[in-house]
Amino acid sequence: MQASHCQVLVRTTVPLFMFKVFLSPFILETQSAHESLKPQRVHFQSRNFHNVLHWQPGRACTSNSSIYFVQYKTYGQRQWKNKENCWGILEFFCDLTNETSDIQEPYYGRVRTTSAGIHSGWTMTRRFTPWWETRIDPPVMNMAQVNGSLLVILHAPDLPYRDQKGKNVSIEDYYELVYRVFIINNSLEKEQKVYEGAGRVVEIGALAPGSSYCVVAEIYQPILGRRSQRSKERCVELP
Repeated sequence: MQASHCQVLVRTTVPLFMFKVFLSPFILETQSAHESLKPQRVHFQSRNFHNVLHWQPGRACTSNSSIYFVQYKTYGQRQWKNKENCWGILEFFCDLTNETSDIQEPYYGRVRTTSAGIHSGWTMTRRFTPWWETRIDPPVMNMAQVNGSLLVILHAPDLPYRDQKGKNVSIEDYYELVYRVFIINNSLEKEQKVYEGAGRVVEIGALAPGSSYCVVAEIYQPILGRRSQRSKERCVELP
């Protein structure tokens, strides 16, 4: 009876090398699925220190059933932190402004996805430092006519932070800003820079009565060698 029992065991045992052969395609297919699900082009976009993580779906994510998970950390930290509001979301972006509020610190973000019960690996951003990388909007510009001149009043864009009194923090608290103001004589189709400096109130005189003018402005950051886009034109016709 004992010999017969052994024979049964021999007949039902699969050699180890054959088990590996059967398992290998499954392992390769699973690894391929992990890689093809990984989010692509994970990067920060930053405007006026509003720091938002963006990504694109992986190559295999062809449906809307994929959900995404976001983590972040400061450079030098070993432990990643979950972003609770971006844990299991359908969107391709996540606002990390509050988590990256120390603007001179470098940060990392990373994203993974889950689809049909399969989890991708993490895709990480390159190092992101808000102070170096944020893009500044053009100045807000108000204009009025005063005794045949134009009075231009400029305001730097607001930031998402508030001081201890609850007031908006200005971007001027973080950078030296230079304002540039340009005037366009519509009849001559000629543009002229009329001001460059740190002042936010500019008077433009020596204008021809009965002429039409448009004014635009931009902000320049000398320390970064970077300028904003131009503001929208404000136009007026002098009496």
